[in-house]
Amino acid sequence: MTLSAGLMATVVAVASVAAPGAPGGPGADEQYLPADKAGLITSHSAASKVWATVQREGGLGEIYYPTIGGPSARALRFVVADRHGHAWLAAASSTVQTDSRSLSFRQTFTGSGWRLTASYVTDPSRDTVLADVSLDGRGFDLFAVYDPALGNSRGGDSGRTSGAALVATDGGVSSALVASPPIRAASSGYAGVSDGLTDLLGDGRMDWHYPSAAAGSLVQTAALAPRATLALGFGSAAGSAISAASSSLRRGFRMVSQDFSYGWKQYLAGLRQPPPAADPTLYRVSAMVLAASEDKTHPGAYVAAPASPWAFGRDDPSGPYHLVWSRDLYQIATALLAAGDRPGATRALNFLFDSQQKPDGSFPQNSQVDGTPVWGGLQLDEVALPIVLAYQLGRTDPATWSHVRRAADFLVNFQQDGFAAPWTPQERWENQSGWSPATIAAEIAALVCAATIAEANGADGSHYLAVADSWRAQVKKWTLTSTGPYSTSPYFLRLTKDGNPDAATTYSIGDSGPADVDQRTVVDPSFLELVRLGIFPATDPDVTNSLKVIDAQLGVQTPNGLYWHRASFDGYGEKADGSPWDYGLPDNSLITHGRAWPLLNGERGEYLLALGSRGAARTQLQTIARAAGPGHMLPEQVWDQSPPANTANPPQPGTPTYSATPLAWTHAQYIRLAWNLQAGHILEQPAVVASRYLH
Repeated sequence: MTLSAGLMATVVAVASVAAPGAPGGPGADEQYLPADKAGLITSHSAASKVWATVQREGGLGEIYYPTIGGPSARALRFVVADRHGHAWLAAASSTVQTDSRSLSFRQTFTGSGWRLTASYVTDPSRDTVLADVSLDGRGFDLFAVYDPALGNSRGGDSGRTSGAALVATDGGVSSALVASPPIRAASSGYAGVSDGLTDLLGDGRMDWHYPSAAAGSLVQTAALAPRATLALGFGSAAGSAISAASSSLRRGFRMVSQDFSYGWKQYLAGLRQPPPAADPTLYRVSAMVLAASEDKTHPGAYVAAPASPWAFGRDDPSGPYHLVWSRDLYQIATALLAAGDRPGATRALNFLFDSQQKPDGSFPQNSQVDGTPVWGGLQLDEVALPIVLAYQLGRTDPATWSHVRRAADFLVNFQQDGFAAPWTPQERWENQSGWSPATIAAEIAALVCAATIAEANGADGSHYLAVADSWRAQVKKWTLTSTGPYSTSPYFLRLTKDGNPDAATTYSIGDSGPADVDQRTVVDPSFLELVRLGIFPATDPDVTNSLKVIDAQLGVQTPNGLYWHRASFDGYGEKADGSPWDYGLPDNSLITHGRAWPLLNGERGEYLLALGSRGAARTQLQTIARAAGPGHMLPEQVWDQSPPANTANPPQPGTPTYSATPLAWTHAQYIRLAWNLQAGHILEQPAVVASRYLH
């Protein structure tokens, strides 16, 4: 398909065909934009395989195509110039949802004498992102600056002006940027050398009109009418990208926006109404964020977050947050189940079973959205939780049993490096091996659930129950210290390296944290999994005393409420000045600092419900809500009492850091706690586990 007759009649005014291509290739390789997104946009329709993120600082950040497993664009931003030698990269003063029942967003940008608004949706019928822009103010010009990263490669894009479109291509992926009214002037250049942003910020004028740029770090620039609609289409070739963009443009922003909103409203209408304790807008956004995190080519592949925080935006071509993690997927699926999206939770379990490793029955530490394993680690809670999910979904059919049996047998028989389960090569925070209360809780629950599924298939699961009972009887022996410095009463440790919690065994924390740390000084709140999964009662004195230790050691009081660090000496977060976390930092350097995690408020709220403290649990739900950033996006981390000091306006404690936002796990915790509050108990607690150990 070609461009419409109207567009073809108004060909962009650019330099002649004989004009040389852009100089300065390949240009500067620039990192993906900060991970604290203010919005996530995608159509609910599976026909549209494009996702866009909204940047807090303005414009669109990473745009994903053809899967949510990797970006195909780095940014689409706007520049305003005054015709007197000045230009500004537009910074957003606000980001709002345009409809509380739709993932559509509008940004407002203001400057001296001008005001710009930009509204964003995707086309439910095509692989197109649309932006409707309006610049108010006399004597100002508007430009769009588009930075492709086609096929998740920032350095191999070639670009050219093709009629009324700016086209970019890298391998088997292409994009096309068109506008109505048509683009007034266009250029394709190299980042930091001959790109439009460098041009415009230099003297406020668009002096460069390069018709093409060979493969490199491509940036494309378009001069726009003060009121215009942009369509950025994607395809496997230039022709299909142009077709997608021009077709969406012909349909118009208003009609496409209506179709976009209708799809999300239909999805929400099929869910349960928000429970009374939840903020209805945040609740609906959370449900839509979870649904939007699912890949549309590979059903059930829900990624952790649509972002590349810190060093991952610099070096990792896909980024670990674009991957599927068994543990995160369990958290997402249980929230979907609570919200009324049983089909989504079922697809998640099916994806896990399809990616189960052969022949041993384990699950990858993480995988691409097509199920291909990426990192080579092994975390036994990620092997256990799919079994628990299968039980929660009532899946007892023979096919499910075959998957459950292989995973349960793997847990029972696992040995590595001279250790045997429930010892795990990695616990849930990724970088430590040992005896972890959280991992052991998941393993015990999984084996009890596996025995039930075995019985439904006429098999004998008694050996699973025997192992589960043995591990429950010994979990305190492995993980509860009586000689630690934080309390004269016993308390749970993050983990032990040797299964002896009273020993002064040392290990290196990692992530630039201290080396040779006494294991008795390292705590985290993940032992609450023992309560959530029905293995110990909430009134267990060792649990209640451990919570006093957690509050004293990890609690962070902020204007938005009390949050918690995830573990002692945590280095997984920004540096003191707010610059990015990095990997490979030396021990004892204490360069990076993990901040507080709102999802832990969800876990504390579930514990409080088990304790019978419904009002206190409701407070935790409200505290999670106060952590939301612009666009109702919930973050991985919020600032503690040590926000970056080297900034003009240091962020307030309790507000989102530059960590992955929105984090699906945090949104899942919000939904799940809201429904647990409504029920008055922990809905995802396996009844068969609680029946065995609590009653």
